[in-house]
Amino acid sequence: MGALHRGHLSLVSRARAECDKVVVSVFVNPLQFNDPRDYRRYPRNFEADAAMLADSGCDMAFTGTLAGFFPGSRGDVRRIPWREPSRAARGLEGQYRPGHFRGVATIVARLFELTRPSKAYFGAKDFQQTLVVSDLARELGFPEIVVCDTDREPSGLARSSRNALLSAAEKKEARAIYAALLASRRAWRQGEREPAALSARMLRVLERSDLAVEYAQVRDPERWSAQAPRRKLQRAVALIAARSGAVRLIDNLRLDGAGGKPKDARDPFA
Repeated sequence: MGALHRGHLSLVSRARAECDKVVVSVFVNPLQFNDPRDYRRYPRNFEADAAMLADSGCDMAFTGTLAGFFPGSRGDVRRIPWREPSRAARGLEGQYRPGHFRGVATIVARLFELTRPSKAYFGAKDFQQTLVVSDLARELGFPEIVVCDTDREPSGLARSSRNALLSAAEKKEARAIYAALLASRRAWRQGEREPAALSARMLRVLERSDLAVEYAQVRDPERWSAQAPRRKLQRAVALIAARSGAVRLIDNLRLDGAGGKPKDARDPFA
């Protein structure tokens, strides 16, 4: 959605290595914001984004407006042909951000229809979104969805456009999110398979911070459920949403070793 950083550019680099042409969509999608204040303060700098993309080997930056994407709507959300997301939209982000994934599915479907890509690259940081988009691509019959590893700062903080809104103190506090994820993964490697116990490991770390935690839960990444599983897991992804000051941050980590090694950040349990 803009305010591009090194994590976004890593997607461009991956696409550049695998495709003949690379197009990047830069659009702060109003349909996926359930909080108008969050939409207004979301960082935007299209000129800087376009310059970064040109330097990274991107062939075209693709942007637009609601009226442009949906000509018959004249920008009125009541006249837009909404697309309902899959079951992967239930729970967690779907619960805390009502309507978010409906907005994602609607605009991504339109983006795919307009650009007709063979592949589309998404970052693993927005894990639940990757499930929703993958289901959408299956419904449409295209494109191939490529999920790329989360790019992290040396502290472990997942790179995000929202990080630009954090003060130095808030950014330091936000490091507890990755520390909590690592605590859960260490428990997994020690043999823990109970979802509640894995979540408790995360909460112990987060409770020592000043973060306002919305959720710190575990899911089976291949059998998504709105509620936390009650049985022992064979596969697991830990997911956290928390606020550092006024900034909402999300992150996740595969506990079973699938999905690749996190980039950049030091992992004491590796």
